[in-house]
Formats: sequence, C-alpha cells, structure tokens
Amino acid sequence: MSDNDGKKTLGLGGSRPSNVKQSFSHGRTKNVVVETKRKRVVVPKPGAAKPATSGKSGPVGGDPSKRPAGISDVELARRMKALAMAKAREAEEAAKREAEEKERAVEREERRAEMEAKEAEDRAREERAKAKAEEEERKKAEDEKAKAVADAPPAAAAAPGETEISRPSAAPRKTERPTENREKATKAKPGRGGDGRRSGKLTVNDAMAGREGGRQRSMAAMKRKQDRARAKAMGVSAEREKVFREVSLPEAITVSELANRMSERVADVVKALMNNGIMATQNQTIDADTAELIIEDFGHKVVRVSDADVEDVLTSIEDKPQDLKPRPPIITIMGHVDHGKTSLLDAIRNAKVVAGEAGGITQHIGAYQVITESGAVLSFLDTPGHAAFTSMRSRGAQVTDIVVLVVAADDAVMPQTIEAINHAKAAKVPMIVAINKVDKPSANPDKVRTDLLQHEVIVEKMSGDVQDVEVSAITGQGLEELLEAIALQAEILELKANPDRAAEGAVIEAQLDVGRGPVATVLIQNGTLHQGDIFVVGEQYGKVRALINDKGERVQEAGPSVPVEVLGLNGTPEAGDVLNVVETDAQAREIAEYREKAAKEKRAAAGAATTLEQLMANAKADESVSELPIVVKADVQGSAEAIVQAMEKIGNEEVRVRVLHSGVGAITESDIGLAEASGAPVFGFNVRANAPARNSANQKGIEIRYYSVIYDLVDDVKAAASGLLSAEIREKFIGYAKIQEVFKVSNVGKVAGCLVTEGVARRSAGVRLLRDNVVIHEGTLKTLKRFKDEVPEVQSGQECGMAFENYEDVRPNDVIEIFEREEVERNL
Repeated sequence: MSDNDGKKTLGLGGSRPSNVKQSFSHGRTKNVVVETKRKRVVVPKPGAAKPATSGKSGPVGGDPSKRPAGISDVELARRMKALAMAKAREAEEAAKREAEEKERAVEREERRAEMEAKEAEDRAREERAKAKAEEEERKKAEDEKAKAVADAPPAAAAAPGETEISRPSAAPRKTERPTENREKATKAKPGRGGDGRRSGKLTVNDAMAGREGGRQRSMAAMKRKQDRARAKAMGVSAEREKVFREVSLPEAITVSELANRMSERVADVVKALMNNGIMATQNQTIDADTAELIIEDFGHKVVRVSDADVEDVLTSIEDKPQDLKPRPPIITIMGHVDHGKTSLLDAIRNAKVVAGEAGGITQHIGAYQVITESGAVLSFLDTPGHAAFTSMRSRGAQVTDIVVLVVAADDAVMPQTIEAINHAKAAKVPMIVAINKVDKPSANPDKVRTDLLQHEVIVEKMSGDVQDVEVSAITGQGLEELLEAIALQAEILELKANPDRAAEGAVIEAQLDVGRGPVATVLIQNGTLHQGDIFVVGEQYGKVRALINDKGERVQEAGPSVPVEVLGLNGTPEAGDVLNVVETDAQAREIAEYREKAAKEKRAAAGAATTLEQLMANAKADESVSELPIVVKADVQGSAEAIVQAMEKIGNEEVRVRVLHSGVGAITESDIGLAEASGAPVFGFNVRANAPARNSANQKGIEIRYYSVIYDLVDDVKAAASGLLSAEIREKFIGYAKIQEVFKVSNVGKVAGCLVTEGVARRSAGVRLLRDNVVIHEGTLKTLKRFKDEVPEVQSGQECGMAFENYEDVRPNDVIEIFEREEVERNL
C-alpha cells in the first residue's frame, strides 16, 4: 500500500470512499480503520495494546474515536483544561453560596433569639410594673383600713374569749377592697403570697434561670409588719412627725449634698426636680434659685450663704481700751538708690548688711529690731531704693508707723525720693528727714531742705512740722539725734496693741528656701504669734513649725511690731499678704481654697475680652506686636514681683516682653520644659538651676542666664527686645533728572531722554516720576543707558536714557526723582 493510499485511508487528504476497509501496521499492533460517510472509527484488534502517544500525532484526552472531526490534540487539551477550570469554579461558587446561606441562617437565629429576649424583658418589666401598682394599691387600702379603725369608737368591752388585738379587726371597715379583686391579683402572679410578695427562697440558679422562685421575707420586714399591726391595733398613727430644718444654701450645690442637708432621700429630691422640669442626677450641680424651690417644696427654711462667708471668721475684733498695751514703733527707711539707707541702718544696728548685698544695692525688704541705749525698742524696715521696687516700697509704707526719708546731702532730691514722699503721704504716716553724707566736702544740707519745699515737705528749720536730722553713716554723726527724734515721734503717736489675741501680721518678704521650704518674713501688727498656731496667709495656709528672729535665733512667740521668719507654710505667699491665725486646720484650708479660686477667676476675667470689638482688637494687636517670652526665677517673692513689673514696662507698640512664668526657688526641669515649648530664655535672679535642669537645658539648647543685680537683667532684656524691632527704613535723595524727549524703541518701549540736573542717577536706586510736582509713579528703572551702553550710574550734567519698569506714560518736561533706601536699627 502506497503512502498516498495510506493518507487517503486515514482521512488526512484526498477523497473519502464510501466504504473502505484496510489494515495498517502501527508498531507491533494492527488496527482496523473503518470509514463511512458519517464518521471514522478506529477499531483496535482484540488483545492489542492502546497506541502510544508521542508528540502531536498521538491522541490526547480520551478515546480518539469520540473526538470531533478536525480537533487537534492541543485544542482538545485546551478545551479539557477549560472544562476542568469551569467545573472547579462552579464548585467554588457552590461552596461560597452554601457558606453564605449558613451565615444568613445564623444571623436569622441570632435576631430571633434577640427579639425573643427583648420580648421576655418587656414582659418581665410589665409584670414588675403591674406588681408594683398592686403593691401600692394594697398599701393604700391597708392605710385606709388603719385610719378607719383609728377613727372608729372603741367597743365598751371585749366579748368573752376575744383578745385585745382581735377586737379592732371586728369593727366595720369603711374602705374594704373586694375579695375577688384580691384573689385575682394573687392568681395573676404565680409564686406570690397573699401579701403580694414572693414566697420561698430565691437562689442564684433561680435568678439566673429567670424562674419565679420567689424569696422569703426578712426578719426586719417581719418585725416591721408586726409593729405596724400592733400600732394599728392600738390606734396609733404609724407616720413619724416630719422635722423641718434650716438649710444653708450656697451659690451652687450638688443634688446629693442638698438631699443630705435636708435629711431627705436622694430619690425624692431627684423626683422633685423632675416634677419641676429639671432632669438632674445626684452628682450634678444646680444653682441656688433652683435649690431654693426644692427646699421650699419639702417645707424647709432656706438660709442663703455665700462662698465669701468663709472669711467671716477673720473679722477683726475691736479691742477694749484696757487690753491695749504699748508696742514698739515700726520705722521704714526710704529714699533714692545709693543715698545710704542701708549704711545708716547698719550704723544703728552695728551690723554689716551692705557687704552681703550684690553691688551694694539692697534688693530685698529687711526687717530688724534695734534696742537703743535708753532701752527703747525700734522695729526697722529697710526698703530697696531702685525704681523697680516701687511696689515693695509701697508695702513698706502700708505697714509702717514712721517713715525716715534718707536724702544724700551731696545729691539732693531724686526721682525715688519723690516717690517715697508720695508713698508716705498716701499711707498718712509722719515723716522724719535724715540728711545723710554730711561729712562729704560737697554736702549741702540747705539745698536738700529747699528742694523738699517743692514737694510740700517743710522741715522744722524752714518753720515746718517735719523733723530733720543731719547724719553721717560713716562717722556716726547725728545718729543719737535721729533715734531721739524717732522716739519722740513714737511717743506722740501713742502706739498700742493687744498682745493677748489671735495674731495678725503682714508678709514683708517670702522665699522658697532649700531644706526649710517656703519661708515668710512676717511683721506682727496685732496679737501674738505662737509656735503651733494654725494660720492662713493670702492663698496659702499652714501651721507654725518654727519662728526665727532677725538675729537667726529661734523664738517661741512674737508679739506686736516684732519681725520674724515663719516656717510651716504649704506654699510661697505673695509679699504684702495678711497673716491671720484661725482655730482649726479645716478653716484655714477652706479660706485658702476660696481665695485661690477667687484669684483664678479674677485672672481669667482680666484676660478675657468682654465684647466682640475688644476680641477683634486684641487679635489685631497680637498679630502686629512681636513678643519676647521669658521665664523668671528669683530668690524671694518681692524680687520676682519687681522683675515682672520692670519687664512689663519694656516695649512699645511693636514689641513687648511677656513673662511666661515667675516664681521663687531654684530653676527646675519644669521651667526648662516651659521655656522649650515657648522658645524662651530662662533668667535666674540670685538662684541657680539644679543638676537635672542644667542637663535638660544643655540637651534642648535652652539658654539660662544668672543675675545678681537687677540693672543688668533689665538692660539685657531690653537689648534682646530691641532685636525684635523692625529696622527703620529711611530714604536718601541722590539726584534729579529732567525728561527732554521721549523715544519709542522696539522691544523696549518708551525711553525717556533725560538730563541729570542734580546729584547722580543710579541703576539700583528707586525713582519717582513727578509731573507738575505731583508724584505720578513710583518704581524702579528698567534700563539706564549712556549713548548705546548700559551704565550703572550717570553723573550730574550728563544726558542719559531711562525706561521705567512696567510704566510708559512719560512726557517731556517730567522730572524724575532718584532716591535710595537705607535700614537703621532701632532700640527701645
């Protein structure tokens, strides 16, 4: 058989005969090929193996007799793969649908269980409400029965065999509940007794399972029931008489506290509030007017009180004349800086205070007691003379009896001297003028007396009523005369105080001492301060742990006009605060908390804008004003306050200094954190930073500066604030040019042919175009040419060409004004 015949027989080419039967050799196996018009079937010989598949020629994927005609092995493989993927996809989708069905079934079951639980809860709530209503009706019926029994006339005598308790029950009942209603109520609640309560014990399992097991009545409930029955039998009313009280009502009170003060149940007070349209819980605060309505509803009497009433315990008691005893005078040394106030006091005390002051300047208020040779006791206050300590000098004048005005004979009256005079006049205290430094060759005491006349201070040598003494702190001249003048003035004043009462005093200075805590220098004005006394001073309170006098000695008590250091405060008070002794620690704490709250509210009110206009003005001012934030720590409260006041005076409408925080004591880590958050330097006045604060400052790059003289601190802050000022722009006219002709140049525009009539024309300078001496345009030059060349400048008398930037309306005879701008640094 030829190849062509074989191909025709296999159907690979040529025509197909109607019925051909032929065998061919395929390896060792012989197959029979039968071709018809409809299909071709390869019938394997019985017992022969299946033909092997090699390459593309062998059959793929099943019986080749079942493969459609014209389908290759590759195509059949691709279709079989696609079929397998489709079946897998279908199985996956079926599994997904089954899972979704299961989830929906679970959700339906959960919703059904939830609805059933809610319905059960609603049914239980309705049953409880119904039971409560039945219980209230039963109680009401019992009360009506008891009232009817009490109103009924007692029987003349009891029947034989009838007890005393059973007799009232035989009386006719006016308002008896029908028996069928009672039985119906009993049947409606299974597990309940005839009195409406559950019978039997209630266990945890029954409660958790929701079974109506009921519970037994307690012994107390049974006892109350027996007492009520006995009271009904005796005809005694079971209600107790209501006690009406006087309820002290502050400006705001919580509901629970209001109920406690009325001795009423909190639930009743909440119910009364709801009846008045106020939904409030027991922890919420209500105002005084609402609380007054509730108190009146309960029948109590209202006593309105204020938070300020806590200070009523501090009301001054008028001393009886027989209780008053003489006290030492309090003398304040005042005057200008460097006029010798402290040196004069040193000479009187025989001490060296100036040696311990930085730069020889007194920066604190010192309080000392001096005993003269005649035995008189004098209390001296030495106030600083620098302008920054105005408020400290003011406090010195407020607590003083006599003012000694120190004026240098070689310097006469100065600004702080005038200020001290004003403080003394405002305090209405007598004044003694001490003319110091009379030992100097340039001393002129008469000039001092004459200058004082301008301020209405007329000394005795000028026929006035003010004593004046010429003294010298160096040589000791006139010191005895000064002390005699002070003693004479004190004798005229007849100073007296009652030492046998609670102490009152003024804080002269306060500081935070390492190891001792807050320490306050207090000048006792009335009464006697003992160790162990409880006191309140400003916003602070405490108990006197120790009293130290001006010599550093511990004392047990301090009487009137005695300055002492007080230890035992809970915080550092403000200089000038008043110290009052109270009876209990609770009173002191309550007064201090009230004062702290009032001060906080006052500060908040002062910093808030009251109107929209003020708010907008403040916002606008804040945008235009540059601020220099600083943090200040000082050794004593007076110095910190003086520094803050000095900082407030630095600045103008463009820049100001803002003190973020001022305090007493060492510089701490919290101060460094505050400075870092605000980008502020930290200034320490006679204090230093502790080790953690120094490390934190080094890590965060915060600058810490230390000062011991207030002049240096103020000058440095003023210089730093000056750096925030914007530089002043000044204009300097350098020349004029006149336009003679106007030319139009392509790619440039109009060019003015000019003659420089005065000064010089520069390319970098600013220019203004003047027409009939009116400024038409101000700008810069686009080009400056001399002939065809671009030049940097043109001298006077030379011609040039000018073109303006973004402006071309130039005409002949216009004048060009040429100027330069320069920046000038400004200082405060």
